[in-house]
Amino acid sequence: MDLTKHIQEKIKQAIEILKSLGLPSQQQNERSALTLLALLDLRPDGNWKNLKAPLIGVTPIMDWMKEHYKKEYQPNTRETIRRQSLHQFKAAGVCLYNPDKPDRPVNSPKACYQIAAELKKLLTLYNTNQWEQELENYLEQQKTLAAEYAKARDMEMIPVDLAEGVEHYLSPGAHSQLIKEIIKEFGARFAPGAKVLYIGDTGAKNDLFLKRDFVQLGIQLNEKGQLPDVVLYWEEKNWLFLIESVTSHGPIDGKRYLELSQLFADSKAELIYVTAFPDRASMRKYTADIAWETEVWIANNPGHLIHFNGDKFLGPYKT
Repeated sequence: MDLTKHIQEKIKQAIEILKSLGLPSQQQNERSALTLLALLDLRPDGNWKNLKAPLIGVTPIMDWMKEHYKKEYQPNTRETIRRQSLHQFKAAGVCLYNPDKPDRPVNSPKACYQIAAELKKLLTLYNTNQWEQELENYLEQQKTLAAEYAKARDMEMIPVDLAEGVEHYLSPGAHSQLIKEIIKEFGARFAPGAKVLYIGDTGAKNDLFLKRDFVQLGIQLNEKGQLPDVVLYWEEKNWLFLIESVTSHGPIDGKRYLELSQLFADSKAELIYVTAFPDRASMRKYTADIAWETEVWIANNPGHLIHFNGDKFLGPYKT
């Protein structure tokens, strides 16, 4: 068997299918073709009549590509596959996200994807006399299907009411739930009337990011990825709260403190660093790592702060 020939043929066919399904030109490429083939577990010597629908995560998809198609992507390509192939597949109804557990946290290592059943059924007819007609029928229904998938995803989203009366939606999971508590409970108690300038959410369509407000505070931000999970500005005291929501990743430790202090070095507002945990049990895992001159807030004891050193209870530190 000429493996190289079979590999090239399957990739070419997969790209042709993506074009037929109306995927944008940015997804009509080898990376997305291999992603589709992985979702179908269709190997170079496989047949379109015999497709599978495994539950599979991004890293296993990359491992599958390497094993069966001899295509090795670097570990840092993981986000490219997720954001530039799987995200569009999900939006187009090509695949489902966490169909086994829709409320799984976005950053869970068990996050997975699965080919949509309707599409899998269609693809078994590829290269047959029925393909063109069934493709046409599928595309006619696709807008309805995509709307149903989007509605199902939106039902899982977590609504957050902002001070300005705007409702923002976060992707489902413990991390987002804690972000909601930070805005609703922490903000009301320790920064009443504070404005939400930023909410980070890897699973949402858009982050809440008020760039103009940051500029007015003298802060020029080029990469949102460096920001903490929540940024609040309390105009009454001219305090800027930099808050990390910790459910699976670490707190504001020494390294993160330095990163944030450098990122916000030109801020006209004084900085307050806060690590938020859902409960004390979660905090205990990270107590040794928490940086001095920061605050800790625990969601199930919302009226209290744990103060790590310094000369006052709550406020910015002079350097």
